[in-house]
Amino acid sequence: MAETAAALRALAQNVKAARARAGLSLEELSRRAQVSKGALVGLERAQGNPNFSTLVRLADTLGISVSALMQGSPEGRVRIVDADAVAPLWTGERGSEARLMLTTSGPAPTEIWRWRLEPGEEYPSHPHQTGVVETVSVTAGRMILILDGTEHTVEAGRTATFDGDKPHTYRGTGDETCHLIMTVHLPPGSAVSPGRGGVRA
Repeated sequence: MAETAAALRALAQNVKAARARAGLSLEELSRRAQVSKGALVGLERAQGNPNFSTLVRLADTLGISVSALMQGSPEGRVRIVDADAVAPLWTGERGSEARLMLTTSGPAPTEIWRWRLEPGEEYPSHPHQTGVVETVSVTAGRMILILDGTEHTVEAGRTATFDGDKPHTYRGTGDETCHLIMTVHLPPGSAVSPGRGGVRA
């Protein structure tokens, strides 16, 4: 419970700071991110339980990564993150899940995700801003990457990369669970650009 409260406090501070940097009022952020003003007020007061969709809309609108919204103070030069210590940001009805492990710093940040896709379950993503590049490395099982309406099979041991500014979907296929590592490469300047739209991952 203490960890949840600390995470909410960090989220509240980060949202307020990012909103101030972008020069956005609560009303304007609410309009651009399509998140109710009441939810934003609660969030900035470290209240509520924002879902994955809300977090990615806020991150995209504020021009920062999802993990930048959620992370606390830096813990040193080396960061080691245990997957079990990171709550899934998306879970499917069949047991699929996506965990945002961390985001690298610098002028062109990269998000590192761990995904589990159960056979037949899928996650559709809206297009990202121009310049976002995704890489998917399957470590076990098999998935289908659907990019702009075309299906691509990616099996264990294979890696796919693509521009994320088109509609794309990840679908588990075959008889076993698909495990994959996804990287989302954000364009330079995205950490300060206030106008990014779309849903990441």
